[in-house]
Amino acid sequence: MTLLWTPQAWIDGGWRRDVLLQAGADGRWAEVTPGVATPPAGAERLPGAVLPGLVDAHSHAFQRAFAGLAESRAAPGDDFWAWRERMYAVAQRIGPEALHAVAAQLYRELLAGGYTQVCEFHYLHHDLDGRLYADPLTMCRTLANAAAEAGIGLTLLPALYERAGFAAPALRAGQRRFAATAGHTHALAQGVAAAGWPLVNAGVAVHSLRAAAPASIHRLRELAADLDGPIHVHAAEQPAEVADCLAATGARPIEWLAREGLLDARWHLVHATHALPAEIEAVARTGAGIVICPTTEANLGDGVPDLPGWLAAGVRVGIGSDSNVGRDWREELRWADYAQRLVRGQRNVAADPVQDLPSTAARLFEAALAGGASAAGFARWGLVAGARADLLVPDPDDPATAGLPPAQFLDALVFSAPVRPFARAMVAGRWVRPDGTADDGIARRFRAAVAAV
Repeated sequence: MTLLWTPQAWIDGGWRRDVLLQAGADGRWAEVTPGVATPPAGAERLPGAVLPGLVDAHSHAFQRAFAGLAESRAAPGDDFWAWRERMYAVAQRIGPEALHAVAAQLYRELLAGGYTQVCEFHYLHHDLDGRLYADPLTMCRTLANAAAEAGIGLTLLPALYERAGFAAPALRAGQRRFAATAGHTHALAQGVAAAGWPLVNAGVAVHSLRAAAPASIHRLRELAADLDGPIHVHAAEQPAEVADCLAATGARPIEWLAREGLLDARWHLVHATHALPAEIEAVARTGAGIVICPTTEANLGDGVPDLPGWLAAGVRVGIGSDSNVGRDWREELRWADYAQRLVRGQRNVAADPVQDLPSTAARLFEAALAGGASAAGFARWGLVAGARADLLVPDPDDPATAGLPPAQFLDALVFSAPVRPFARAMVAGRWVRPDGTADDGIARRFRAAVAAV
Protein backbone atom coordinates (compact mmCIF):
# COMPACT_ATOMS: atom_id res chain seq x y z
CA MET A 1 0.00 0.00 0.00
CA THR A 2 1.30 3.46 -0.95
CA LEU A 3 0.08 6.52 0.96
CA LEU A 4 0.72 10.03 -0.40
CA TRP A 5 -0.35 13.49 0.72
CA THR A 6 -0.23 16.64 -1.39
CA PRO A 7 -1.30 20.20 -0.69
CA GLN A 8 -2.90 20.48 -4.14
CA ALA A 9 -4.14 17.92 -6.70
CA TRP A 10 -6.08 18.09 -9.96
CA ILE A 11 -9.29 16.10 -9.39
CA ASP A 12 -12.50 16.11 -11.41
CA GLY A 13 -11.63 19.15 -13.49
CA GLY A 14 -10.16 21.40 -10.84
CA TRP A 15 -7.74 21.86 -7.97
CA ARG A 16 -8.51 20.28 -4.60
CA ARG A 17 -6.64 21.09 -1.43
CA ASP A 18 -4.96 18.77 1.07
CA VAL A 19 -5.42 15.49 -0.77
CA LEU A 20 -4.63 12.03 0.58
CA LEU A 21 -4.03 9.38 -2.08
CA GLN A 22 -3.88 5.69 -1.32
CA ALA A 23 -2.67 3.20 -3.95
CA GLY A 24 -3.36 -0.49 -3.47
CA ALA A 25 -1.11 -3.44 -4.17
CA ASP A 26 -2.93 -3.85 -7.52
CA GLY A 27 -1.45 -0.56 -8.77
CA ARG A 28 -4.77 1.29 -8.65
CA TRP A 29 -6.04 4.14 -6.54
CA ALA A 30 -7.94 2.68 -3.61
CA GLU A 31 -8.94 6.06 -2.17
CA VAL A 32 -8.52 9.71 -3.16
CA THR A 33 -9.63 12.03 -0.37
CA PRO A 34 -9.48 15.84 -0.49
CA GLY A 35 -9.68 17.98 2.64
CA VAL A 36 -7.28 15.98 4.81
CA ALA A 37 -5.54 18.88 6.54
CA THR A 38 -3.05 16.77 8.48
CA PRO A 39 -1.21 13.91 6.74
CA PRO A 40 -1.52 10.62 8.66
CA ALA A 41 1.53 8.81 9.95
CA GLY A 42 3.38 6.97 7.23
CA ALA A 43 2.15 9.17 4.37
CA GLU A 44 4.78 10.58 2.02
CA ARG A 45 4.39 14.36 1.83
CA LEU A 46 4.77 15.63 -1.73
CA PRO A 47 6.27 19.10 -2.06
CA GLY A 48 3.67 20.77 -4.27
CA ALA A 49 0.92 20.35 -6.82
CA VAL A 50 0.12 16.92 -8.26
CA LEU A 51 -1.42 16.12 -11.64
CA PRO A 52 -2.69 12.90 -13.20
CA GLY A 53 -0.48 11.50 -15.96
CA LEU A 54 -1.69 11.92 -19.52
CA VAL A 55 -1.91 9.36 -22.31
CA ASP A 56 0.17 9.99 -25.42
CA ALA A 57 -2.58 8.83 -27.74
CA HIS A 58 -0.51 8.49 -30.93
CA SER A 59 3.15 7.58 -31.36
CA HIS A 60 5.42 5.99 -33.95
CA ALA A 61 8.41 5.17 -31.74
CA PHE A 62 10.89 4.41 -34.54
CA GLN A 63 10.45 7.94 -35.91
CA ARG A 64 12.22 9.30 -32.81
CA ALA A 65 15.42 8.29 -34.64
CA PHE A 66 14.40 10.60 -37.49
CA ALA A 67 13.63 13.70 -35.39
CA GLY A 68 15.86 16.57 -36.52
CA LEU A 69 16.96 14.86 -39.72
CA ALA A 70 14.38 16.38 -42.06
CA GLU A 71 14.70 20.09 -41.29
CA SER A 72 16.55 21.10 -44.45
CA ARG A 73 15.79 20.90 -48.15
CA ALA A 74 17.75 20.87 -51.38
CA ALA A 75 14.75 21.08 -53.73
CA PRO A 76 12.52 24.14 -54.34
CA GLY A 77 9.63 22.61 -52.38
CA ASP A 78 9.15 20.39 -49.36
CA ASP A 79 5.98 18.87 -47.96
CA PHE A 80 4.54 15.89 -46.09
CA TRP A 81 5.01 13.54 -49.03
CA ALA A 82 8.71 14.38 -49.42
CA TRP A 83 9.16 13.92 -45.66
CA ARG A 84 7.44 10.54 -45.90
CA GLU A 85 9.94 9.23 -48.46
CA ARG A 86 12.84 10.16 -46.18
CA MET A 87 11.07 8.58 -43.21
CA TYR A 88 10.67 5.34 -45.18
CA ALA A 89 14.43 5.23 -45.67
CA VAL A 90 14.90 5.35 -41.89
CA ALA A 91 12.27 2.65 -41.39
CA GLN A 92 14.32 0.30 -43.58
CA ARG A 93 17.32 0.54 -41.23
CA ILE A 94 15.81 -0.19 -37.82
CA GLY A 95 15.87 -3.78 -36.59
CA PRO A 96 14.74 -5.06 -33.19
CA GLU A 97 17.88 -4.00 -31.30
CA ALA A 98 17.80 -0.48 -32.70
CA LEU A 99 14.06 -0.20 -32.16
CA HIS A 100 14.47 -1.15 -28.51
CA ALA A 101 17.18 1.48 -28.05
CA VAL A 102 15.17 4.22 -29.76
CA ALA A 103 11.86 3.33 -28.09
CA ALA A 104 13.33 3.10 -24.58
CA GLN A 105 14.85 6.57 -24.94
CA LEU A 106 11.61 7.95 -26.36
CA TYR A 107 9.46 6.42 -23.64
CA ARG A 108 11.69 7.83 -20.90
CA GLU A 109 11.46 11.25 -22.58
CA LEU A 110 7.68 10.92 -22.72
CA LEU A 111 7.65 10.27 -18.97
CA ALA A 112 9.73 13.43 -18.47
CA GLY A 113 7.15 15.22 -20.60
CA GLY A 114 4.22 14.09 -18.47
CA TYR A 115 2.91 11.00 -20.26
CA THR A 116 2.46 7.81 -18.24
CA GLN A 117 0.87 5.76 -21.06
CA VAL A 118 1.60 5.73 -24.78
CA CYS A 119 -0.48 4.38 -27.67
CA GLU A 120 1.95 2.90 -30.17
CA PHE A 121 0.50 2.93 -33.71
CA HIS A 122 2.67 0.07 -34.88
CA TYR A 123 3.36 -0.91 -38.48
CA LEU A 124 7.05 -1.87 -38.43
CA HIS A 125 6.05 -5.53 -38.51
CA HIS A 126 8.64 -7.48 -40.51
CA ASP A 127 12.37 -7.98 -40.95
CA LEU A 128 14.52 -5.53 -42.93
CA ASP A 129 13.99 -7.54 -46.12
CA GLY A 130 10.22 -7.67 -45.60
CA ARG A 131 10.11 -11.33 -44.53
CA LEU A 132 8.17 -12.49 -41.50
CA TYR A 133 10.13 -12.91 -38.30
CA ALA A 134 10.14 -16.48 -36.98
CA ASP A 135 8.19 -15.03 -34.07
CA PRO A 136 5.61 -12.64 -35.57
CA LEU A 137 5.48 -10.75 -32.24
CA THR A 138 9.18 -9.84 -32.40
CA MET A 139 8.71 -6.11 -32.92
CA CYS A 140 5.70 -5.93 -30.59
CA ARG A 141 7.75 -7.63 -27.87
CA THR A 142 10.60 -5.21 -28.56
CA LEU A 143 8.32 -2.25 -27.91
CA ALA A 144 6.87 -3.87 -24.79
CA ASN A 145 10.36 -4.50 -23.41
CA ALA A 146 11.38 -0.91 -24.13
CA ALA A 147 8.30 0.40 -22.33
CA ALA A 148 9.02 -1.85 -19.34
CA GLU A 149 12.61 -0.62 -19.17
CA ALA A 150 11.49 3.01 -19.25
CA GLY A 151 8.61 2.39 -16.84
CA ILE A 152 5.72 3.65 -18.98
CA GLY A 153 2.41 1.94 -19.78
CA LEU A 154 1.84 0.87 -23.40
CA THR A 155 -1.17 0.37 -25.67
CA LEU A 156 0.00 -1.58 -28.73
CA LEU A 157 -1.97 -1.01 -31.92
CA PRO A 158 -0.78 -3.29 -34.76
CA ALA A 159 -1.81 -1.64 -38.02
CA LEU A 160 -3.51 -3.00 -41.13
CA TYR A 161 -1.35 -1.93 -44.08
CA GLU A 162 -1.70 -3.60 -47.49
CA ARG A 163 -1.39 -1.15 -50.37
CA ALA A 164 0.50 1.99 -51.43
CA GLY A 165 -2.55 4.06 -52.39
CA PHE A 166 -6.18 4.02 -53.44
CA ALA A 167 -5.30 2.87 -56.97
CA ALA A 168 -2.34 0.68 -56.02
CA PRO A 169 -2.76 -3.12 -55.94
CA ALA A 170 0.02 -3.65 -53.38
CA LEU A 171 2.75 -2.01 -51.33
CA ARG A 172 5.89 -0.45 -52.79
CA ALA A 173 9.32 -1.91 -52.08
CA GLY A 174 10.03 0.77 -49.47
CA GLN A 175 6.89 -0.26 -47.57
CA ARG A 176 7.56 -4.01 -47.51
CA ARG A 177 8.14 -4.10 -43.73
CA PHE A 178 4.65 -2.71 -43.10
CA ALA A 179 2.62 -5.45 -44.80
CA ALA A 180 -0.30 -6.76 -42.73
CA THR A 181 -3.68 -8.13 -43.75
CA ALA A 182 -6.73 -7.89 -41.51
CA GLY A 183 -6.10 -11.42 -40.27
CA HIS A 184 -2.43 -10.80 -39.53
CA THR A 185 -3.22 -7.53 -37.75
CA HIS A 186 -5.83 -9.22 -35.60
CA ALA A 187 -3.48 -12.12 -34.80
CA LEU A 188 -0.78 -9.70 -33.62
CA ALA A 189 -3.26 -7.91 -31.34
CA GLN A 190 -4.47 -11.25 -29.97
CA GLY A 191 -0.87 -12.27 -29.30
CA VAL A 192 -0.17 -9.06 -27.42
CA ALA A 193 -3.36 -9.39 -25.39
CA ALA A 194 -2.51 -12.98 -24.47
CA ALA A 195 1.15 -12.31 -23.65
CA GLY A 196 0.45 -10.88 -20.22
CA TRP A 197 3.16 -8.23 -20.45
CA PRO A 198 2.86 -5.87 -17.46
CA LEU A 199 1.18 -2.52 -18.18
CA VAL A 200 0.56 -3.49 -21.82
CA ASN A 201 -2.84 -3.74 -23.51
CA ALA A 202 -3.79 -4.13 -27.16
CA GLY A 203 -6.07 -2.72 -29.81
CA VAL A 204 -5.82 -2.52 -33.59
CA ALA A 205 -5.27 0.19 -36.18
CA VAL A 206 -5.99 0.86 -39.82
CA HIS A 207 -3.08 2.79 -41.25
CA SER A 208 -5.34 4.88 -43.48
CA LEU A 209 -8.03 4.52 -46.07
CA ARG A 210 -5.43 4.81 -48.82
CA ALA A 211 -3.44 1.92 -47.30
CA ALA A 212 -6.28 -0.58 -46.84
CA ALA A 213 -9.08 -1.82 -49.05
CA PRO A 214 -12.66 -1.22 -47.82
CA ALA A 215 -13.33 -4.96 -47.47
CA SER A 216 -10.21 -5.34 -45.31
CA ILE A 217 -11.25 -2.49 -43.03
CA HIS A 218 -14.67 -4.03 -42.51
CA ARG A 219 -13.08 -7.43 -41.91
CA LEU A 220 -10.70 -6.08 -39.28
CA ARG A 221 -13.58 -4.41 -37.47
CA GLU A 222 -15.41 -7.75 -37.39
CA LEU A 223 -12.36 -9.64 -36.14
CA ALA A 224 -11.64 -7.02 -33.48
CA ALA A 225 -14.97 -7.68 -31.80
CA ASP A 226 -13.18 -10.16 -29.51
CA LEU A 227 -10.70 -7.51 -28.31
CA ASP A 228 -11.32 -5.01 -25.53
CA GLY A 229 -8.98 -2.38 -26.92
CA PRO A 230 -9.50 0.63 -29.18
CA ILE A 231 -9.38 0.99 -32.97
CA HIS A 232 -7.33 3.83 -34.47
CA VAL A 233 -7.03 5.17 -38.02
CA HIS A 234 -5.15 8.03 -39.68
CA ALA A 235 -7.82 10.17 -41.33
CA ALA A 236 -7.87 13.44 -43.29
CA GLU A 237 -4.34 14.50 -42.37
CA GLN A 238 -3.46 15.97 -45.78
CA PRO A 239 -5.57 17.75 -48.45
CA ALA A 240 -4.17 15.41 -51.11
CA GLU A 241 -5.39 12.41 -49.11
CA VAL A 242 -8.88 13.94 -48.95
CA ALA A 243 -8.89 14.60 -52.70
CA ASP A 244 -7.68 11.09 -53.53
CA CYS A 245 -10.29 9.51 -51.28
CA LEU A 246 -13.02 11.61 -52.82
CA ALA A 247 -11.94 10.56 -56.31
CA ALA A 248 -11.71 6.87 -55.38
CA THR A 249 -14.80 6.48 -53.18
CA GLY A 250 -17.01 9.48 -53.82
CA ALA A 251 -16.58 10.57 -50.21
CA ARG A 252 -14.06 12.31 -48.00
CA PRO A 253 -12.18 10.04 -45.51
CA ILE A 254 -14.20 10.92 -42.39
CA GLU A 255 -17.39 11.02 -44.43
CA TRP A 256 -16.61 7.54 -45.79
CA LEU A 257 -15.94 6.05 -42.35
CA ALA A 258 -19.24 7.41 -41.05
CA ARG A 259 -21.18 6.43 -44.18
CA GLU A 260 -19.91 2.85 -43.98
CA GLY A 261 -21.22 2.50 -40.42
CA LEU A 262 -17.77 1.67 -39.09
CA LEU A 263 -17.49 4.24 -36.33
CA ASP A 264 -18.44 3.76 -32.71
CA ALA A 265 -16.97 4.65 -29.31
CA ARG A 266 -13.94 2.37 -29.86
CA TRP A 267 -12.76 4.34 -32.90
CA HIS A 268 -10.27 7.20 -32.77
CA LEU A 269 -9.50 9.27 -35.85
CA VAL A 270 -5.91 10.45 -35.78
CA HIS A 271 -5.36 14.03 -37.03
CA ALA A 272 -8.84 14.66 -38.54
CA THR A 273 -7.26 17.92 -39.69
CA HIS A 274 -9.39 18.54 -42.76
CA ALA A 275 -12.93 17.95 -41.52
CA LEU A 276 -16.12 19.71 -42.57
CA PRO A 277 -18.78 20.69 -39.99
CA ALA A 278 -21.04 17.90 -41.26
CA GLU A 279 -18.26 15.37 -40.70
CA ILE A 280 -17.69 16.64 -37.16
CA GLU A 281 -21.40 16.20 -36.46
CA ALA A 282 -21.33 12.69 -37.95
CA VAL A 283 -18.42 11.66 -35.73
CA ALA A 284 -20.14 13.15 -32.68
CA ARG A 285 -23.25 11.05 -33.35
CA THR A 286 -21.22 7.82 -33.36
CA GLY A 287 -19.35 8.47 -30.10
CA ALA A 288 -15.95 8.14 -31.80
CA GLY A 289 -13.02 10.32 -30.75
CA ILE A 290 -10.16 12.10 -32.47
CA VAL A 291 -6.46 12.45 -31.69
CA ILE A 292 -4.62 15.63 -32.64
CA CYS A 293 -0.82 15.88 -32.76
CA PRO A 294 -0.09 19.62 -32.85
CA THR A 295 3.72 19.61 -32.95
CA THR A 296 3.89 16.98 -35.69
CA GLU A 297 1.05 18.58 -37.65
CA ALA A 298 2.94 21.89 -37.52
CA ASN A 299 6.25 20.23 -38.40
CA LEU A 300 4.76 18.48 -41.42
CA GLY A 301 2.64 21.41 -42.60
CA ASP A 302 -0.55 19.36 -42.28
CA GLY A 303 -2.83 22.26 -41.49
CA VAL A 304 -4.88 23.41 -38.50
CA PRO A 305 -7.88 21.37 -37.30
CA ASP A 306 -11.21 22.89 -36.34
CA LEU A 307 -10.50 22.45 -32.65
CA PRO A 308 -13.37 24.69 -31.47
CA GLY A 309 -15.75 22.73 -33.69
CA TRP A 310 -14.65 19.36 -32.31
CA LEU A 311 -14.84 20.58 -28.72
CA ALA A 312 -18.24 22.23 -29.19
CA ALA A 313 -19.61 18.99 -30.69
CA GLY A 314 -18.58 17.08 -27.57
CA VAL A 315 -16.15 14.81 -29.44
CA ARG A 316 -13.39 13.33 -27.27
CA VAL A 317 -10.05 14.92 -28.20
CA GLY A 318 -6.81 13.15 -27.26
CA ILE A 319 -3.30 14.38 -28.00
CA GLY A 320 -0.33 12.50 -29.43
CA SER A 321 3.36 12.94 -30.11
CA ASP A 322 3.16 11.14 -33.49
CA SER A 323 6.57 11.63 -35.18
CA ASN A 324 8.04 12.58 -31.78
CA VAL A 325 9.58 15.91 -32.73
CA GLY A 326 7.71 17.03 -29.59
CA ARG A 327 7.62 14.80 -26.51
CA ASP A 328 5.87 16.86 -23.86
CA TRP A 329 2.11 17.29 -23.44
CA ARG A 330 2.55 20.90 -22.33
CA GLU A 331 4.03 21.70 -25.73
CA GLU A 332 1.21 19.88 -27.51
CA LEU A 333 -1.45 21.82 -25.58
CA ARG A 334 0.38 25.08 -26.20
CA TRP A 335 0.54 24.45 -29.93
CA ALA A 336 -3.08 23.29 -30.03
CA ASP A 337 -4.23 26.76 -29.02
CA TYR A 338 -1.42 28.79 -30.57
CA ALA A 339 -2.25 27.42 -34.02
CA GLN A 340 -5.86 28.51 -33.54
CA ARG A 341 -4.71 31.97 -32.42
CA LEU A 342 -2.55 32.39 -35.53
CA VAL A 343 -5.28 31.49 -38.02
CA ARG A 344 -8.15 33.21 -36.18
CA GLY A 345 -6.46 36.30 -34.82
CA GLN A 346 -7.89 35.61 -31.35
CA ARG A 347 -6.57 34.49 -27.97
CA ASN A 348 -7.61 31.65 -25.66
CA VAL A 349 -9.60 30.00 -28.44
CA ALA A 350 -10.13 26.70 -26.60
CA ALA A 351 -11.54 28.39 -23.50
CA ASP A 352 -15.32 28.54 -23.14
CA PRO A 353 -16.49 30.98 -20.46
CA VAL A 354 -20.12 30.45 -21.50
CA GLN A 355 -19.78 26.86 -20.26
CA ASP A 356 -17.87 28.05 -17.18
CA LEU A 357 -14.56 26.92 -18.70
CA PRO A 358 -12.53 30.16 -18.73
CA SER A 359 -9.07 28.57 -18.55
CA THR A 360 -7.59 27.48 -21.89
CA ALA A 361 -5.07 25.16 -20.25
CA ALA A 362 -7.70 23.56 -18.03
CA ARG A 363 -10.09 22.86 -20.88
CA LEU A 364 -7.37 21.41 -23.07
CA PHE A 365 -5.96 19.35 -20.22
CA GLU A 366 -9.37 17.90 -19.34
CA ALA A 367 -10.00 17.08 -23.00
CA ALA A 368 -6.63 15.35 -23.29
CA LEU A 369 -7.21 13.49 -20.03
CA ALA A 370 -10.55 12.02 -21.12
CA GLY A 371 -9.66 11.63 -24.79
CA GLY A 372 -6.37 9.93 -24.03
CA ALA A 373 -7.94 7.48 -21.61
CA SER A 374 -10.48 6.46 -24.25
CA ALA A 375 -7.79 6.20 -26.94
CA ALA A 376 -5.85 3.78 -24.71
CA GLY A 377 -8.94 1.73 -23.88
CA PHE A 378 -9.30 2.75 -20.21
CA ALA A 379 -12.72 3.24 -18.65
CA ARG A 380 -11.24 5.08 -15.64
CA TRP A 381 -8.28 7.43 -15.62
CA GLY A 382 -6.94 10.21 -13.43
CA LEU A 383 -6.82 10.76 -9.69
CA VAL A 384 -9.96 8.77 -8.94
CA ALA A 385 -10.56 5.53 -7.06
CA GLY A 386 -10.30 2.52 -9.37
CA ALA A 387 -8.04 4.18 -11.93
CA ARG A 388 -4.44 3.13 -12.35
CA ALA A 389 -2.30 4.89 -9.76
CA ASP A 390 -0.45 7.30 -12.06
CA LEU A 391 0.55 10.84 -11.15
CA LEU A 392 2.98 13.64 -11.95
CA VAL A 393 4.86 15.97 -9.64
CA PRO A 394 5.83 19.21 -11.42
CA ASP A 395 9.16 20.72 -10.43
CA PRO A 396 8.34 22.76 -7.30
CA ASP A 397 11.33 25.03 -8.01
CA ASP A 398 10.23 25.94 -11.54
CA PRO A 399 10.16 29.76 -11.71
CA ALA A 400 7.42 29.56 -14.35
CA THR A 401 4.92 28.68 -11.61
CA ALA A 402 6.59 30.29 -8.61
CA GLY A 403 4.35 32.46 -6.44
CA LEU A 404 1.24 32.01 -8.58
CA PRO A 405 -2.19 31.40 -7.02
CA PRO A 406 -3.46 27.83 -7.41
CA ALA A 407 -6.09 28.85 -9.98
CA GLN A 408 -3.36 29.93 -12.45
CA PHE A 409 -0.90 27.10 -11.83
CA LEU A 410 -1.98 24.99 -14.82
CA ASP A 411 -2.12 28.02 -17.13
CA ALA A 412 1.47 28.87 -16.26
CA LEU A 413 2.59 25.26 -16.54
CA VAL A 414 1.28 25.04 -20.12
CA PHE A 415 1.86 28.52 -21.50
CA SER A 416 4.96 29.78 -19.66
CA ALA A 417 8.12 28.44 -21.32
CA PRO A 418 10.74 27.05 -21.01
CA VAL A 419 9.43 23.71 -19.86
CA ARG A 420 11.27 21.72 -17.20
CA PRO A 421 10.87 17.95 -16.98
CA PHE A 422 8.44 16.73 -14.36
CA ALA A 423 10.28 16.15 -11.11
CA ARG A 424 8.71 12.75 -10.42
CA ALA A 425 6.30 10.36 -12.09
CA MET A 426 4.33 7.42 -10.71
CA VAL A 427 2.99 4.59 -12.88
CA ALA A 428 0.75 1.91 -11.38
CA GLY A 429 1.69 2.89 -7.84
CA ARG A 430 5.46 2.84 -8.39
CA TRP A 431 7.82 5.79 -8.78
CA VAL A 432 9.65 5.73 -12.10
CA ARG A 433 12.56 7.82 -13.32
CA PRO A 434 11.26 10.55 -15.64
CA ASP A 435 14.62 12.05 -16.57
CA GLY A 436 14.78 11.84 -20.35
CA THR A 437 18.38 13.03 -20.59
CA ALA A 438 20.09 10.73 -18.06
CA ASP A 439 23.50 9.42 -19.16
CA ASP A 440 22.88 5.74 -18.58
CA GLY A 441 22.49 2.58 -20.63
CA ILE A 442 19.34 3.80 -22.34
CA ALA A 443 20.96 7.03 -23.51
CA ARG A 444 24.15 5.30 -24.69
CA ARG A 445 22.27 2.67 -26.67
CA PHE A 446 20.09 5.37 -28.21
CA ARG A 447 23.08 7.39 -29.37
CA ALA A 448 24.62 4.32 -30.98
CA ALA A 449 21.36 3.37 -32.71
CA VAL A 450 20.82 6.85 -34.15
CA ALA A 451 24.43 7.04 -35.34
CA ALA A 452 23.97 3.73 -37.15
CA VAL A 453 20.74 4.90 -38.78
